[in-house]
Amino acid sequence: MRQEDPVATTTEADAMRRAVALSARALGATAPNPVVGCVILDPAGEVAGEGWHRKAGGPHAEVHALAAAGDRARGGTAVVTLEPCNHTGRTGPCAQALIAAGVARVVYAVADPSPTAAGGAQTLRAAGVDTEAGLLAAEAEAVNIAWLTSARTGRPFVRWKYAATLDGRIAAADGSSRWISSAESRADAHRLRAEADAVVVGSGTLVADDPHLAVRGIEGAVQPLRVVVDTRARITLAAPVLDDAAPTLVAVGKDADTAHLPGVDVVRLPYGEGGRGLDIAALLAELYARGVRSVLLEGGPTLAGAFVAAGAVDSVTAYLAPALLGAGPAALADAGITGIAQAFRLDVTDVVRIGPDLRLTAVPTAVQEK
Repeated sequence: MRQEDPVATTTEADAMRRAVALSARALGATAPNPVVGCVILDPAGEVAGEGWHRKAGGPHAEVHALAAAGDRARGGTAVVTLEPCNHTGRTGPCAQALIAAGVARVVYAVADPSPTAAGGAQTLRAAGVDTEAGLLAAEAEAVNIAWLTSARTGRPFVRWKYAATLDGRIAAADGSSRWISSAESRADAHRLRAEADAVVVGSGTLVADDPHLAVRGIEGAVQPLRVVVDTRARITLAAPVLDDAAPTLVAVGKDADTAHLPGVDVVRLPYGEGGRGLDIAALLAELYARGVRSVLLEGGPTLAGAFVAAGAVDSVTAYLAPALLGAGPAALADAGITGIAQAFRLDVTDVVRIGPDLRLTAVPTAVQEK
């Protein structure tokens, strides 16, 4: 059955919606693994068990759901947001677990693009299990977009987040910026942090705002890796970002003096084009090697411009406050764009009012066209 041509039942569609919701519970907690949800229906179409992948190294969603279903899984249907894995890592292959449980049918939303885990559907079919792909694929992909993007591109998914006035200013002419956005928007931004594997800022933000970058106000959140892009190693041991609330990585230039940073996790990277800043591709490769699959970019306009110029922004979340400043730094600095024909075009996918502000989410037009 082709992925774009599902013929699932209404009951299976309802189960998939539930599985998608379950998968979202683990955002930010499973790297380098995907978020996955699973619902087991018994032969009569009743929900027998459900589960989600809670953390890397732990049981996968299918295993949790099968354990909950017990004998009711035999002859039933497994509804899963991602193609069941076909390899043995820290856990066994889910395709084999489903076969062993006697499941008669498997419906999954999105094919697994990773070369190590793909092939579960073929294994299931070879064992005589009726297997269908593509049910609510868009909904499942939206929740798992960070991991899927990283699996397809070999680098972490990057969401650029910023707060600005309606005229695009992130600070006033005197440099003051607290607070442009509302308390409600700032709380929502902590949710984005909690869903990310790493939060990235530059040295400019470090000097201007002295940020802490840890998640606050979200119970049970897994703290993301805090990453400071500090080409000349200007950070000091007194910086709040170097406390023990969350792990921190400081990325510096290959010849930066770091003698004043004993005990700090430092990575040396090549410089960017023209010797400005650090090479963004090298930074993302380092984070990927450390198991990071999703990045929340909270850096200022210079770092944001470097990421845009490198083609490394996959989504933009802007908190727009109903205020005007008229002067002050803009949200985005030089991104290598010299003419209107080169504009970084985006498609708005979501607009929500949060307190007095608007939260706008957009993705590059090229992504929408794929």
